[in-house]
Amino acid sequence: MTGSTYALFALGFTLVFGVLHVLNLAHGAVFMVGAFAGLYSVTAAGLPLPAALVIAMLVGGLVSVAVDWLALRPLRQRGTTEFAAIISSLGIAQVLMSAGQAVSQTQIMRFPFGTFPVVIYQFWGLRISLLQIVILLLSLALALALLLFLFRTDFGRQIRAVAISERTASLLGIRPGLVYFQTFFISGALAGAAGVIIGLAFNSVHFLMGEPYLLRAFVVIVLGGLGSIGGALVGGLLLGLVQTFSVSYLSSSLSDAITYSLLFGILLLRPSGLFGKLHIETRVVRA
Repeated sequence: MTGSTYALFALGFTLVFGVLHVLNLAHGAVFMVGAFAGLYSVTAAGLPLPAALVIAMLVGGLVSVAVDWLALRPLRQRGTTEFAAIISSLGIAQVLMSAGQAVSQTQIMRFPFGTFPVVIYQFWGLRISLLQIVILLLSLALALALLLFLFRTDFGRQIRAVAISERTASLLGIRPGLVYFQTFFISGALAGAAGVIIGLAFNSVHFLMGEPYLLRAFVVIVLGGLGSIGGALVGGLLLGLVQTFSVSYLSSSLSDAITYSLLFGILLLRPSGLFGKLHIETRVVRA
């Protein structure tokens, strides 16, 4: 379950990197906004959880598009470096987190009891809740849907074409601006879904909840391969297993040390990750 939540968070993160070749550091803040949208849909609007999940995905997608239009698109039009885009996304992330802090009054908020039924299954000596099973299946279903969208639809082919070469894609009649809109919306929708799922799993929603997952997303995308969707899924599951076994058999205090040691080792031994291809590309992006 832990690995699937990491993978779901990292999917949107690596999708933007794969297309724009920049690290969107506002992804954690979008994740937080989606969690709050799902929470208030349940508590304030009284909507059922499935509807709250859909609203969280819509809000996350729209906020992610707004991040692109406000923080990244003007830089693309000027042909600035990737470093400027990283700093710009970090700045808008701070704005979103400050807004979340003001709305929540710096409190940890929780979904009401009974939002999801408490059902426990026991078999093979394991104690597993229905929520854990649903989280795992939902995360895998969303990841599969993303893969099918990218590799089985015309819009997905356009996204992959722009990721390879924006100039060539433009000559083929593809509109890069529309591709960027789709990419950021999908990325934000996945972040919103991950926010609700993780908020339910740990029954905790707060304005800083996206930061730890953003750091772990770096490990996931480096482990799986920069820009690789399948790699993000496998990397998230592997990271979840490593963290869980570290806590179970060693010590919880060593969990983060082992995680980032894994990142260090992958960068030294295989910089391209498990499924990535190491290449150097220089280009000017305009949309």
